[in-house]
Amino acid sequence: MQRLVTAELDLELAASADLIFQITAASNVPVTSEQLTFTQGDRVYTPTEIVDQTGSRLHRFTGEAGALTVRYDATISGPAAIAHTSDLETITYLRPSRYCQSDEVFAQARRQFRGLSGVELVDAVSQFVSSSVVYTPGLSLGTDSAVTTLMTGQGVCRDYAHVVIALLRAMDVPARYAACFAPGLEPMDFHAVAEAYVDGSWYVIDATRLADRRSLVRIATGRDAADCAFLSYHGANLTLERMRVDAWVTDAAPEAADDHEALVQLA
Repeated sequence: MQRLVTAELDLELAASADLIFQITAASNVPVTSEQLTFTQGDRVYTPTEIVDQTGSRLHRFTGEAGALTVRYDATISGPAAIAHTSDLETITYLRPSRYCQSDEVFAQARRQFRGLSGVELVDAVSQFVSSSVVYTPGLSLGTDSAVTTLMTGQGVCRDYAHVVIALLRAMDVPARYAACFAPGLEPMDFHAVAEAYVDGSWYVIDATRLADRRSLVRIATGRDAADCAFLSYHGANLTLERMRVDAWVTDAAPEAADDHEALVQLA
């Protein structure tokens, strides 16, 4: 399956700032062509690329005051290589994190999903979150957590993923957060899904049911959204004036729709 992904960001920097972007396909994704540019008038910035332990690629540089244009496009062919998961990773993804407070939802998870394990548990959690949270763009805050979302019953993809992760960790299943490009997503944006570690493999859970999991392109992986932000900055204020993300399958897509029940790995 060949996919084309693009991202366009227009920023206004108030002063010199340390900028860290996570908007490119991860290091294990089979990229056949790729272009990433950071420009400010006639100036072209050359970032330092940092690859973390999960394969997420961070691009860092110091931007000066003024308008900054960011452009990324890539062509991806075939499935990504499956990376080995260490014991340390599974331990990390069992612990509570900033937005996935598995310790705070422990009692609810144990009552609601008592007696379930493995694939049956993953499916039950996915179904519960899908049916109990309403997708509401613009109403959730960037500081909302899994606990907040369970109380309000509304959110966007990051919120769905956080609730899934928190509930799974409370049931002793390692779970992590993945930021992705999602062909066919509506409304189109950077997308977030959860992954559950079952029987030695990671499987994708998209409780929003808005994207075909088989065509997702991994950008970043982490404990929660705090590890996978598309932009972090330090030293000065900035304004995101415009952002446009797109992704589509350029050859034959799967004939059948994703039923969100079969086990799917992020490829």
